[in-house]
Amino acid sequence: MADPRETMPFAAFEWMLSGRYLRARRREGFISVIAGFSFLGIMLGVATLIIVMAVMNGFRKELLDKILGLNGHLLVQPQESPLTDWKDVADRIRQVKGIRLAAPVVDGPALASSPLNASGIMVRGIRSEDLNNLTSIASHLKDGTLDDFDQGHGVAIGRRLAEQLSLHVGDKITLVSRQGAVAPMGIAPRIKPYRVAAVFEIGMSEYDASLVFMPLPEAQAYFDRDRDVTAIEVFTGSPDRIEAFRKSVTEAAGRPIFLVDWRQRNATFFSALQVERNVMFLVLTLIVLVAALNIVSGLIMLVKDKGSDIAILRTMGASQGTIMRVFLITGASIGVAGTIAGLLLGLVVCFNIEAIRQLLSWLSNTDIFNSEIYFLSRLPAEIDAGETGAVVILALTLSFLATLYPSWRAARLDPIEALRNA
Repeated sequence: MADPRETMPFAAFEWMLSGRYLRARRREGFISVIAGFSFLGIMLGVATLIIVMAVMNGFRKELLDKILGLNGHLLVQPQESPLTDWKDVADRIRQVKGIRLAAPVVDGPALASSPLNASGIMVRGIRSEDLNNLTSIASHLKDGTLDDFDQGHGVAIGRRLAEQLSLHVGDKITLVSRQGAVAPMGIAPRIKPYRVAAVFEIGMSEYDASLVFMPLPEAQAYFDRDRDVTAIEVFTGSPDRIEAFRKSVTEAAGRPIFLVDWRQRNATFFSALQVERNVMFLVLTLIVLVAALNIVSGLIMLVKDKGSDIAILRTMGASQGTIMRVFLITGASIGVAGTIAGLLLGLVVCFNIEAIRQLLSWLSNTDIFNSEIYFLSRLPAEIDAGETGAVVILALTLSFLATLYPSWRAARLDPIEALRNA
């Protein structure tokens, strides 16, 4: 039979006591300071975890969008013989369901120079119709136009390359390639000037500083490709389902080919990014763990300070369960409040992270997110609901676990000993 003096679990009486223990009083100032630091620790730990995970997700998403927006999801390369039949092969691949573009390209390294500077680049020969279908280029023109790109001898260059060489639309850019004519003294480099027809900005510094697009016929002539191309870049509607396209593309090609998908081409880079992301999560979780341990120390000190109160409550009929729940609520309240505050702070920072970056850059007079190092021209943040929920659950779990030992210790306190030592 239940004890009639026993209160219902988590009754208003228990919440009232917990609230009184959380409010600062002069005699308990040090304990309140520890509770405040625990709250701040959990808040900052949760916020930092959410912000870092969002930035890592945004960084991966932005890089993936830039890479897949410019490079094919499948790269079709020739086997046994050059791709002289590239027109027919590209047309057949384009008919495959789910393929939105099959672009024959000629790639080759070169040196770009102007009267003021020079820079190593990668030249990509491509048809005008295919270039206009690449939204990462056609939709991000800063100057000039791609109209009649196949007709003239103009090229499209990235904004950063244009800045490095001090070039504008209409200026001449000189391209130097080692694949030139055979001379008595060896192979002479090929040097040819081209008019800058357009300037684009993808937003990824590596591409904006090193890519030059050239009409496909001109690139074939420039790199001595005898009516063939280097490869065919195939763009699909579903990059994540790239394996499903391998067989159909191979069959549609109708000739021996070698296929490389975007995951194979960027495996090292994205693997390193994933490892860094996992390590950052584990390291930053320690912040929340340390804050949770502060809850333990704060509650232990509170239990020691409130020993006489606990003893009086016990002699008045409060059960061990009641005492345990009072301190459980006290510690868990700090964790819950810190987690909610950290969640709100993290979301606010993520939604305004680029503005915050610009403000900090202005205040410190430094480029905090240098695009030359981090590839991207802005700081991205992509909030994942699942990951954010996992961070919140992790913080709440650690906070709850941190309250168990001090609460158990409070419940096991001997009233007689507590009153004797008061």
